[in-house]
Amino acid sequence: MQITTAYLIVNPCDDEEDNMAMLCCHGKNGEMFMLTRYPDEDEVELTWDYEPSTLDGLKVTLGDTTLLVELAAGDADALGGKDQLQVTHATAAADLAEVEETLQNILNGTGTFTRI
Repeated sequence: MQITTAYLIVNPCDDEEDNMAMLCCHGKNGEMFMLTRYPDEDEVELTWDYEPSTLDGLKVTLGDTTLLVELAAGDADALGGKDQLQVTHATAAADLAEVEETLQNILNGTGTFTRI
């Protein structure tokens, strides 16, 4: 599954939301994708088109213009039956460090993060 977004919206530690880390984007066709995690929880919440699912074992790869999210086979229902989502984005290079920090906070101890 693929979507295209103008940019990735991130917050590595939202103090107004109990230090929740959040990555979100909206596709050009109205799709909404979001990953969130509170620091005291062991699972990540993935929201696809406003339907939340709780997961662990995610693999996320961040590139300069792509974000690849891979789910365990048993979690494919979180993405409507697909086990991966590729997001094409135009996030500014200066903002990618914050995106990386946010993904590390979300996946620390619950998944795998790779920066390419």
